[in-house]
Amino acid sequence: QVQLVESGGGLVQAGGSLRLSCVGSGIIFSINTMAWYRRAPGQQRELVATISWAGSRNYADSVKGRFTISRDNVKNMVSLQMNSLKPEDTAVYYCAAAVGSVAGRQPDYWGQGTQVTVSS
Repeated sequence: QVQLVESGGGLVQAGGSLRLSCVGSGIIFSINTMAWYRRAPGQQRELVATISWAGSRNYADSVKGRFTISRDNVKNMVSLQMNSLKPEDTAVYYCAAAVGSVAGRQPDYWGQGTQVTVSS
């Protein structure tokens, strides 16, 4: 089993920055894709960013140019640097991990989520 623990959420004003981190433990060597999802109140969960073991990145259109996902395979850590935050970025952010790809499928493992609130 893989366990994921997020940290770094909080309250920030619009235009500000936050950095989310996620540390994994367990059978980490089996993981290819790490990802960040978010769920805003009353909305469906949204895929925010993904990064493969080799470092290939993908972003949702809504965060391109503002968010950066990074990964440290030695420390079993994935981070999400969020800049120029907007009120619509307010959501619970979840770290996720998949043995393969997350394209068209759900991740295999989830973190517990961390709240990000952006005030206008």
